[in-house]
This record gives sequence, structure tokens and C-alpha cells, in this order.
Amino acid sequence: MRTISMFMNVTVNGYFEGEKHDLSFFKGDDEDNTFFREQSKGGGTLLFGHRTYEMMKGFWPTAQAKEAKPEIAEFMNAMPKIVAAHKPFEPGWSKVTVISGDVIAEVRKLKEQAGSNIVILGSNVLCVSLLPEGLIDEIQLMVNPVAIAGGTPLFSGLKKRIDFQVTKTREFKSGSTLLSYVPKVDD
Repeated sequence: MRTISMFMNVTVNGYFEGEKHDLSFFKGDDEDNTFFREQSKGGGTLLFGHRTYEMMKGFWPTAQAKEAKPEIAEFMNAMPKIVAAHKPFEPGWSKVTVISGDVIAEVRKLKEQAGSNIVILGSNVLCVSLLPEGLIDEIQLMVNPVAIAGGTPLFSGLKKRIDFQVTKTREFKSGSTLLSYVPKVDD
């Protein structure tokens, strides 16, 4: 069985994106990039919601991405990617599988298969639908040392309470803190 983890950058006041989907609050530095490279060495599969996928596809295959962050661009372009969408569409990027229809059932099938682990990057709407179904095994939040005036709160739209247990923390020189959690299982 595969595990599914999610990774999300957030502000200290709980936003994963600013107004109009602005992500400029996340600066990243060499230490953050090294962490990302270390985490991605094991391979795996990336899982995105459709909107996040379109953002990723709009940047990582470009010459600008290859120049600005060559190692991450190489990783993003080489990794197998799955996109959860309401309707099938032509992905227009390499190594992409689109799942649609009953996304919960499709993700459950993916999780039950043998294979590499699955990582969700961003994709808050997808995470909000998978969390109550018990389909996310770990949550990693990179808390950035900034508060913004508005945007979309993390897990906006969640319909029920989910408790978590912290498994590890890590502080970065940039002031960011990585918080890792697993959902608590009722005894």
C-alpha cells in the first residue's frame, strides 16, 4: 500500500495563498531548496488538484524555471504526476495521468496499489476532500515567518474536525518552521 502525504507552505496566520492566488509570501532559500531535494530523492508520484496543476505546468517546464531553479525544474519535469479534475482534459505536460469522476474512489485505488509514495503539493481543495476520507497519511506544513492581510485559509471548506499528532519539527535559517503531523486515529 502506498502512503499519501501533503506538503503546503503557509503563513503564520494560516493562509496557503494570498488574494488572487498570490504565493509571493514564500521566498525559499538554499536551505529550503536542499530540504526539498533531500525529500524528493526517494522518487514517488506527485498528486495535484487541477488548479494547482495548471500553475505548476505554467512554470516548471519553462526556460525561466530551468534557469532559476534547475534542480527543482528537472525534478518536477521528470516525476510522474497525477491530476484530480472534475472532467478529463488534455494535460499538455509529460508524465501526467488525469483522474476524474469519483476522485475519492480513484485516489483510494491509487493508494491501495503497490508502488512509490504519493505527495500532494498545494492543492487545498483536493486535500480537504481527501482528509475526512482518511486518505492522507502525513501533513507537512512549512510555516513561513510572515502574516498577510487576506487570502485563502488552509483547509478552507473542511466540513468536520480532524485531530492531528505532531511527529517532528524543524527550524530553518530563513525563519520558516516545518511541522509534520499525522492524523490521530480514534482508539
